[in-house]
Amino acid sequence: MIKMNKDNLLLFCGIVFFLVLGVSNEVQAFGTVLLFQAEEAETTFWLWQLFGRLHPLAVHFPVSFLILAALLELITLKDFNHKLRPGITALVWAGAVGAIVAVILGLLLANIEDYGGSMLDIHQWTGIGTALLSIFLLVLMGKTTGSQNAKGVKVFRVALIVTAVAVSVAGHFGASLTHGEEYLTETLPWNEPEFSSKDLDIDLVAFESEGELSEQKQVELVGKVRAVFAHNCYKCHSDAKIKGELRLDTKEFAFEGGESGPVIIPGNAGKSDLVRRIKLPKDHKEAMPSKGKVLSDDEIALISFWIDKGAPWPDAAEDVSVYRVAELAPRRPNLPAPRKDLNQAIDIWVDEYFEEQEIDWRAPVDDKVFLRRIYLDLLGLQPSTEEYDTFIKDSRPDKRALKVRELLDRDDDYATHWLTFWNDALRNDYTGTGYITKGRYAITDWLYSSLRDNKPYDQFVKQLLNPDEKSKGFIEGIRWRGDVNASQVTEMQAAQNVGQVILGLNLKCASCHDSFVSDWKLEEAYAFANIFSDSSLVVSRCDIPTGEKAGTKILWEELGEIDSTANRAEKLEQLANYLVQPANGRLYRTIVNRIWKQLMGRGLVEPADEMDNIPWSQDLLDWLATDFEDEGYDLKELIYKIAISKAYQQPAVAVENPLFLADDDFVFEGAVIRRMTAEQFSDGVSQKIHPIFSEEQMKYNPNELAVSEQSDIGFVRAALVANNGLLKALGRTNREVVMTSRDSQASLLQALELTNGEQLNNTLKEGAVKWKEKYEAGDIIVHEVYRQLLGRDPQQNEFNIAMAVLGESPEPEAIQDLFWAVLLLPEFQLIY
Repeated sequence: MIKMNKDNLLLFCGIVFFLVLGVSNEVQAFGTVLLFQAEEAETTFWLWQLFGRLHPLAVHFPVSFLILAALLELITLKDFNHKLRPGITALVWAGAVGAIVAVILGLLLANIEDYGGSMLDIHQWTGIGTALLSIFLLVLMGKTTGSQNAKGVKVFRVALIVTAVAVSVAGHFGASLTHGEEYLTETLPWNEPEFSSKDLDIDLVAFESEGELSEQKQVELVGKVRAVFAHNCYKCHSDAKIKGELRLDTKEFAFEGGESGPVIIPGNAGKSDLVRRIKLPKDHKEAMPSKGKVLSDDEIALISFWIDKGAPWPDAAEDVSVYRVAELAPRRPNLPAPRKDLNQAIDIWVDEYFEEQEIDWRAPVDDKVFLRRIYLDLLGLQPSTEEYDTFIKDSRPDKRALKVRELLDRDDDYATHWLTFWNDALRNDYTGTGYITKGRYAITDWLYSSLRDNKPYDQFVKQLLNPDEKSKGFIEGIRWRGDVNASQVTEMQAAQNVGQVILGLNLKCASCHDSFVSDWKLEEAYAFANIFSDSSLVVSRCDIPTGEKAGTKILWEELGEIDSTANRAEKLEQLANYLVQPANGRLYRTIVNRIWKQLMGRGLVEPADEMDNIPWSQDLLDWLATDFEDEGYDLKELIYKIAISKAYQQPAVAVENPLFLADDDFVFEGAVIRRMTAEQFSDGVSQKIHPIFSEEQMKYNPNELAVSEQSDIGFVRAALVANNGLLKALGRTNREVVMTSRDSQASLLQALELTNGEQLNNTLKEGAVKWKEKYEAGDIIVHEVYRQLLGRDPQQNEFNIAMAVLGESPEPEAIQDLFWAVLLLPEFQLIY
């Protein structure tokens, strides 16, 4: 008879566990046989089902025991033979045995119940790993208990901590499997569903009154149903993931059903398992969707109505998108007749919108606010005190339009300011990843010249897509070192970035798998990327090569056909010519929307990279795009027309929550109050107080270009220097990825940089010394600070407070404090 001492017991546990692993396939096969034998009775052998369902109960023991053991071990770090040692030993034993039992029961549960997919695999193997670690832990504990082996004690403690972490990870994935991947984050207020019932836009009463549905009505009805499926069900029930053997993304699979049979019974919603499941409470095990989100009453009513109507799904419906797709062709809406005192086309369209929304026009902003706004928006600079005085005194009725034209004629200041926007969008920079190793190419010379010369936008795009040496950096992308996933090869980068920046669409999802947020398919993304490739790309799905060679075609075949046998240069020339043709209304809607957003703070379509979304005024968007074409694709003329409009000159609107800007219920009332960009703030300090950046910090010098007239503003513009701590804190991106807009909300990092940053502090210190030499008297300095930074004289209470700090003959430190205090005022920081 074998004596069951500690070592033999450990050996026995290990043998039992590995036997369980070794025969797990046989257990599953046996379970399958039992299931097959019981199929006619539609039941599972009760004992296996009972044992499997004990898994959620059993799994809590190793979780609690092992984590508690690890916490107690931390208490005994100074004394391994602490009085808590017997308790820790008992907890480790209980946790290890519990882990083994939980794994056995979990294997049964996975086979019997409706679980599957990668999440199950991760949970299963982290659980098995935890059990193995637990056995290893018992071995270590047996060798260290009562001994003075310091090294062994350290190994045991590390193993215990690792085991506690492992059981926590396994528990997390188990919870994700049961409650959904977002079971923690879905409760947060900002994680609202992207699709809501108001997007259904369908009148079921009207459908009911029609009796027999025409094919057109059937297509419309099933289109709305498929939209609900796409936004709520495809993540688990499409070709990318098939849970419970059920797919809802095509007609054939939807009616075929899943492992439990058909889920749709045409003509009888009450007996359809799909309807039963979507009506279950969100915490019910069989509820659909299973990610913790429930369908709205309207969505449930829609699906039920569709099924009761016989679940019509005409073959023609397969050609109808379940996502909104914006029209590709240009559209020329008829301009309404002028009314009131409005004579600008933009204002006539906005007036029509205001009437629909029952919004009244407000008085335009005063001259001071207008002048500062157009200076910052058009040039990124601020007016001088003399310019404020001259403009306010100017009595000409068209002085605002004349000033806009005057600023747009300052070619170099204009180009330097807009260089920031296009550097972000085209991920062009002066230093950074790839430049030294020739894995990335700068396009700054070409970009600056194009902006300064106001190159027509169609030519601008053509030279980006079919580039020469100076403009090739955008589509060449970044050649990352080492292995990169398939969606980040340079050809796919080009497809994604051209899609995002030039066409306002998201191909990032579709470059890995069929998109969950649009109708774009993996094959379409690869076919578009193939245009940028010297050789034929091989399609990879989720970074796994499929062996299929990609086709070669433009995203919208109605724009033209790419010759798949042509070389890369020929394909790029074809692409450039096809995309810029007037028939591609999307291209021009995208750019006018971007310019509108830069000047107004919120696009007609939002986000500006998703042009399939509904604009708040389709007519205004379409008119701007076609007028842009009529004006010869002139960006300055587009900016001019927006800037002289009454809509642009409305008082700026405060937004309490930035999420409202992306909300479907957004209502336009005027430009949104914005925070200055990193470059605008830095240039404001340099212009008004003291230069922040030196000549040595300038990474790009426009004066080296052969131009007839140069800007002479007396300091180095922030747009021309490399990214640094100050600019980064204030929002400049690293430009390794495309960024078409920046967050306008203040952050803690910005507050810390503005209050404690070395670069700003040194600038204000040097500026204070210069101002002391120039002005000397405290009252003069106070007035000048307010006039220079805020464009006005201080109010009496402001003057009194400032003088109390400065005194009649202030020291530089006091002047520096005044600079700092005024710079942090919203009146300086924000664009009103």
